[in-house]
Amino acid sequence: MHPDTATDSLRRDQGSWLLGAAALTLAPHVDTLPTWVEVLAFGLLGWRASLLWRGRMATSKWLVLMLALAAGIAVRFEFGHFFGKDPGVALLAILLGLKLLETRTMRDIHAAVLLCFFLQLAVFLENQSPLFALLALGACLLSIGSLLALTDPHASQRERLRTSALLLVQGLPFMLILFVLFPRVQGPLWGLPADAHRAVTGLSDSMSPGSIAELSQSSEIAFRAAFEEAPPPPHLRYWRGPVLTHFDGSTWRASRHERAEHPYYTPAGPQLRYQLTLEAHNQHWLLAMDFAGGPVDGIRFGSDYQALSVQPVRTRSRFELNAYPETPVGVDESSRVLDSARRLPTDGNPRSRQLVAELSADTPTPAILLERVIDYLRQSELRYTLRPPLMREDSVDTFLFVAQRGFCEHFSSAFVFLMRAAGVPARVVTGYQGGEINPVDGSLVVRQSDAHAWAEVWLDGRGWVRVDPTALAAPQRIESGLSAALPAGEALPLLMRPEMAWLRTLRHQWDAASNHWNQWVLGYNQARQLELLSELGLDTPHWQVLIGGMMLAVLVVMAALLAWAMHYRNPADALDKAWAAFSRKLAHVGLERHPAEGPLDYGARLARARPLDASALQEITSRYAALRYRPPAPVHEVLELKRRIRKLNLR
Repeated sequence: MHPDTATDSLRRDQGSWLLGAAALTLAPHVDTLPTWVEVLAFGLLGWRASLLWRGRMATSKWLVLMLALAAGIAVRFEFGHFFGKDPGVALLAILLGLKLLETRTMRDIHAAVLLCFFLQLAVFLENQSPLFALLALGACLLSIGSLLALTDPHASQRERLRTSALLLVQGLPFMLILFVLFPRVQGPLWGLPADAHRAVTGLSDSMSPGSIAELSQSSEIAFRAAFEEAPPPPHLRYWRGPVLTHFDGSTWRASRHERAEHPYYTPAGPQLRYQLTLEAHNQHWLLAMDFAGGPVDGIRFGSDYQALSVQPVRTRSRFELNAYPETPVGVDESSRVLDSARRLPTDGNPRSRQLVAELSADTPTPAILLERVIDYLRQSELRYTLRPPLMREDSVDTFLFVAQRGFCEHFSSAFVFLMRAAGVPARVVTGYQGGEINPVDGSLVVRQSDAHAWAEVWLDGRGWVRVDPTALAAPQRIESGLSAALPAGEALPLLMRPEMAWLRTLRHQWDAASNHWNQWVLGYNQARQLELLSELGLDTPHWQVLIGGMMLAVLVVMAALLAWAMHYRNPADALDKAWAAFSRKLAHVGLERHPAEGPLDYGARLARARPLDASALQEITSRYAALRYRPPAPVHEVLELKRRIRKLNLR
């Protein structure tokens, strides 16, 4: 058929393949496209389905053109520009619906299928999870089936699906060759300034009342840790993030710290070795367990005792780390750092300042004052809640004396304020605490809901000492996690609810599968590729060697597929052999088939010549004609024809 042939005769089953492929292609983009783009794209598909169902032609080209112009203007207003991943994907989604709506020729249909392929690739620019990979694979299967439905309108749905799957399977060896040997690309899949390295969910370098409580509503994974031995107990699982020193009365912010290749402390005590798989957060901090040992390639150590990546973590990254939880830090801290850790605004929170004056009336030592502050907070019956009231001015006074309800940032902020008001160096540390052991693969999964804030107090001779004020009101938060610490009756996130145990079990299984996918597929980076090639005897492979290896592997696969095709028994070949056997059998009784004689004409002539065998002869010739001119011929029907020819007894 000529590519410009009109599609007036497009059948419903053919259109159903196209619409199914388009719908499944758009499905993974639902979470990333603006709502109006989703509604418009699927609305256009529904419009085309309605036309197909009623047997009508495509709509007016002028109407489609007006819709395209309006959609382009709307995309420009939505994103502010046309260049970039997000506006590009939005435009492709709309154009797919419009292209199907105006479909008139085979060329239009092929263009729509190509748009489907582009959008299937675009999925991986946003999400590379195994679920989205399966959706993209299913959409690719339907897209290939759409082309088969157009080129072979008489094939059954099952045969189209089988042929599509066979074509995908034949492409797998080539995909594996490219995956293993093609040079790994460092950095994100998309690099335009408007899209590259966008901020993602996670901690920031500042903390204000309610910020961590909001983050704790998310069940997204922050990182995974796989320990060489048993994971440490919950009270040691403090994953260090930004250290906040500056306080302006409402917001805590990180100060600038020095960095070095070696830690600013001497590791001591038991060592915990683990592999950290960190999700992208577009920051330098690694969220390593207190306190990381070094040196480690690609990692720097901050003077605030953070482990930091040399480059921002913009893709999922894996690090081999060790921790020394009992290490004393900051024993010889500089006066500059200590002065910064004592500083407070000159006014604000007067009731808290008065409280500190009462607690330190007899000029106790910092250690004794620390115990008094802890005792006060413990006896104040402060409540731990995921939904603290709004606290703007004098947030510490509001928390301690008015609301008396708060999340971890309220506890840590109030504690550090009280210690500083007494002249004791203190600071807020943010990060994550705890984590849940996945029973399926044994890895420790730390989610955004495990985000936490605690405090550090500097004591002479002991250095920086961790104090977790939240544990005073909700000790279960440290030992058993967020859900165990919240008061009875407070609404929990869905997956933390007791009745959702079955759903958590499914999540464990899915997380384990995703972890394997991340480690062995998405985690196949340049280092792993070089390691694999080294095991194959290629210690320092050059790009010429890799290209040569890919070409050789591709030739081997093509040769194997060619050999398989040559030995593959096509039903059509068996059909021709059966017809040849029938023709020879009739030639032996003087009824040889003429070279230009069709099977139906041949059957009519045989019936006239041998009336006693007319029924059997015409049955065979009509069956052959039906199988021969309506391919592909089902194998069981070819076998039935061969059986009839073999049992034909000419009288």
